[in-house]
Amino acid sequence: MPKHGISRLVGKFAAAEAGWLTTKAISYFIKAYDINMAEAKLKNATDFATFNDFFTRELEEGARTIIADPNTICYPVDGAISQQGPIVQGQLIQAKGFNYSLETLLGGDQATAAPFQDGEFSCIYLAPKDYHRIHMPITGTLREMIYVPGDLFSVNPLTANNVPNLFARNERVVTVFDTAHGPMAMVLVGATIVASIETIWAGTITPPAGKDVFRWQYPTEGAGAITLEKGAEMGRFKLGSTVVTTFAPNMVKFNPQAGPETVTRLGEHYADLVTLDTSA
Repeated sequence: MPKHGISRLVGKFAAAEAGWLTTKAISYFIKAYDINMAEAKLKNATDFATFNDFFTRELEEGARTIIADPNTICYPVDGAISQQGPIVQGQLIQAKGFNYSLETLLGGDQATAAPFQDGEFSCIYLAPKDYHRIHMPITGTLREMIYVPGDLFSVNPLTANNVPNLFARNERVVTVFDTAHGPMAMVLVGATIVASIETIWAGTITPPAGKDVFRWQYPTEGAGAITLEKGAEMGRFKLGSTVVTTFAPNMVKFNPQAGPETVTRLGEHYADLVTLDTSA
């Protein structure tokens, strides 16, 4: 199946102001996926000019509360945990019997992957019904962004259990942040029918799809530094996918009761910080 071609074609419709056709598509989607529009800022199908506007809809004020405890990090998205745990010998767990490479996931550069070796990772899958804006789990300053070309396999649980190296094969955008507790990478993974991946500082990263890895470096100090607070929006998926987050060693401790299929809600308790900032 021409996954890139189909995804971009769907993307064109999703971006089009198609009047009654757009409204009908949105109404069908709301009903089919039982979407809770009561928590959205705009509540009716007719309120959205395009399907993308609906899919990346803003939540109503107060719909999510960001956990305030400075010794915690919060979930960055609504979704469900696919896998999470330690990064062992440069490998992350995808599913039972399937691991994938940290270095490959982060764009193939050893220096980028090195700070996360023997650290922790978490993979969260966003279903079509979920809120599709991505937020910061902890305050961080952007250091690097990497576009990695790849396939556009579906990333639903069935595919994750059957396609080796799925998250390190699909098209993705890697973002690396410095935090007061250590480095963090957030990887926005593309998938079939994902029409676009965006960040709030650079806009649309893909499409168009590329054939080469591209890297952008950012100043971490001064007027040009991009610092995003805990809970702030950092990016968006248009038609959904997966976020893989990696942390440095001895940085976070996940809730031992959370694991595969645990439902996540933006702003709720994700993990405790192990290393605390003592510079103040």
